[in-house]
Amino acid sequence: MNNNAIIYITVCAVLCLVSFAFNRKKTLAGLKKGWNMFRNILVPFLNILIIVSVLLYLIPPSVISRYLGPDSGIMGLGIAAVVGSITLIPGFISYPIAAGLIKQGASYTVVATFMTTLMMVGVVTLPLEIKYFGRRVAITRNLLNFVAAIIIGLVVGLVL
Repeated sequence: MNNNAIIYITVCAVLCLVSFAFNRKKTLAGLKKGWNMFRNILVPFLNILIIVSVLLYLIPPSVISRYLGPDSGIMGLGIAAVVGSITLIPGFISYPIAAGLIKQGASYTVVATFMTTLMMVGVVTLPLEIKYFGRRVAITRNLLNFVAAIIIGLVVGLVL
């Protein structure tokens, strides 16, 4: 366990004890609610991590590097942007995926584009968005965010 994890766990434990001292009932209710939230996300989180881990194991690093690496060019950027736009993965799951992609040889530009489109573009949720915001607003928002994600990925690539 790294030092940051030890610090975070210690701070959380101390704050939890302080909260418990002030109001036991609310603290226990908060801990119970937190446990239920954790239990609800645990199975989907583990499923996605297992699937991604198996895929990263099965796909050789040379293939990932070829299609998503620094030399993949516009094709790698396009793959990342499209896959990120149509994939519906929560943010807390996407970070381990991004780390795995980088370890396997994907470029920072591609991973930044993937992560940004994942968070900002919602092809899967577009029908719901159209229902609430209207066709024009929903499509405009998604297109602008798609372009912004590519620009962000390129800027990250230049910086790193």
